[in-house]
Amino acid sequence: MKLSSPARHLQDLMTGARQDHVRWPDTSLLSAVELGTLIPAAYRVGKRPGGARMARFSTEAEARTRQPVFTPEACLDLFGALVDGLPTRKWADLFVGVGALVRCPAGAPLERLAEPARTVVAFLLREKRLDSPFSLLAAAGLAGLDAEVAAQLTEGRGPIAVAEVELLLGWDVPRRALFAESVREHSFNAFPPLPDVLERLDDLPDYRDFARVTLETAEARVAAIHAGEIPYQADKAFATGEKETIGRAARLALFRDEPWLPELLGRLLPGVAVAPTEARTLPSQGVLFEIARAVEDHPTPEAMAALRAARQATRHAGVPKQLDRMLKRIEPALAGRIEVAFRLPDGRVRQALGEHTAVISTDGAVELSWWHGDKKLRSAPAAVRQEHPDEVKRLRNLAKQVQRQQATLVRALEAGYASDPPPPYRRLAGQPIVDRLIWEFEVSPGAWRSELGLGVPDVPVRLWHPARASAEEVAAWRDVVRELGQPFKQAFREVYPLTAAEEATEVYSDRFAGHVVDYPKLYALFKRQGWRAEHLGPWDGGGSGEARRRVGGWQVTFSHDLLPDADGHAVTGQVRFHRPAEGGRQAASLAEVPPVVFSEAMREVDLFAAATSARSGGVVISSAAP
Repeated sequence: MKLSSPARHLQDLMTGARQDHVRWPDTSLLSAVELGTLIPAAYRVGKRPGGARMARFSTEAEARTRQPVFTPEACLDLFGALVDGLPTRKWADLFVGVGALVRCPAGAPLERLAEPARTVVAFLLREKRLDSPFSLLAAAGLAGLDAEVAAQLTEGRGPIAVAEVELLLGWDVPRRALFAESVREHSFNAFPPLPDVLERLDDLPDYRDFARVTLETAEARVAAIHAGEIPYQADKAFATGEKETIGRAARLALFRDEPWLPELLGRLLPGVAVAPTEARTLPSQGVLFEIARAVEDHPTPEAMAALRAARQATRHAGVPKQLDRMLKRIEPALAGRIEVAFRLPDGRVRQALGEHTAVISTDGAVELSWWHGDKKLRSAPAAVRQEHPDEVKRLRNLAKQVQRQQATLVRALEAGYASDPPPPYRRLAGQPIVDRLIWEFEVSPGAWRSELGLGVPDVPVRLWHPARASAEEVAAWRDVVRELGQPFKQAFREVYPLTAAEEATEVYSDRFAGHVVDYPKLYALFKRQGWRAEHLGPWDGGGSGEARRRVGGWQVTFSHDLLPDADGHAVTGQVRFHRPAEGGRQAASLAEVPPVVFSEAMREVDLFAAATSARSGGVVISSAAP
């Protein structure tokens, strides 16, 4: 294929056709196909010094941040590079090679790949290099070496893990490659995860069925241990490889929000968390925490309840602390699954204890109050504390749990601004929280009316946002809600309209560029706010990066660079927007971005710059764009 000038420059540097690397090509200018074409050349460079090595690092770093696209010839070239690297590397990065197969829209040349795949697989089997087993299975399908690979991969593994390997042996190479992609086997040069990999696995009915059978088998084994049918040994309920297989099955079932899953997890998790004896051990810490990590990836209210039941059941000293830490991460993550989060109960409780009544209310701030008839008491009465100490403790813990659930629900509602299409808000009808928010109703095509509460039935509804309203309407709503106490900033929400400078730059904003920030704090804030970013460091190619997040169907990127000091500082860069397009995303002009999407993205970037500022005065470095 004909390469652009930057792509040809990089290729010449990596192949040795060019030595001068004073003028360094901008890898962001490479097309996805050019990036895929250059990756084999980057792999062949190895440790060769000079411009070739720097071009390699630059190309590989670019491929870690965005999706390359491979032509059939590039796939073949990459497998040839894997073969060429065997004598010096004593290994082959099969995860990268197999990753190319699922990024080849024209279809990988499977027959032509058989010979290089056979060479690589035979070498790895001979050297006992089985650290990427599912990529190895995909390559075995190309090479015609299924039996040889299966023999080594199943040796010493438990029956649940063996069943997974046997399932994959019945699949063709593209499906095996897709499965390897979903597992994300370790590779420093792994491409970004395919955004739809679980959806594509979900289209494989035999794997959906396998996931259910796997979890039912795990639950049956734990039940047999508790029934005395299988001898109990601490942390020995599951054999080699089974923990990971169970975790993968749980991830798919949680992703699909399977209706049969809550009841199963309600039995499996408490059962796997406590010994059938009085011992302070449990059948499998590994499986308990593996499923908890799956819940962290794809949380549901019911799975969280099962984890809390496991936490209450266990007698192990360290497990409750670990589960508490994981639940603290899971609860905010649930806000990212807006429709699922809307299943959270509203938390209101009314319970009689003798002559007194405990009430957990959620009309404003979550409160546990105590009543005697119609009289509200200042605290739990002494008689209740003496006669019902366990219930008092349970209700206090429940109030804290409801407080966390309400916080999750608030985050989910606020995240609705970044959702396209709008979430099913009407599922929350009847919950006190919705009555303190402003809603918009499409009373006729294109005509929206704003009101407090979900009081207008049978028409489309969305959260009101000040970026869509006139200054007069915003002021009027602020007067209305001033004393109401909204669950999050809505009427008083900060708004970021497009500026004249941003209209001039067209495709990027440097409104928050040039701020010196504390990088560890910035990276932690990226994670907390749901942005994806590679961790930067003092290694080759590790000094620059982009944080990414989807807002309303658009991808927002925020660039940042480490500063060459020893204080862990970074400097902020540009904000850019990409619209959905065929085969990926396409850079967009700022004027095209919907006002709510632009405002919400810039509000987050403002938070990053302000909350992590390392120097007073903010902007200290020129933000001039290239």
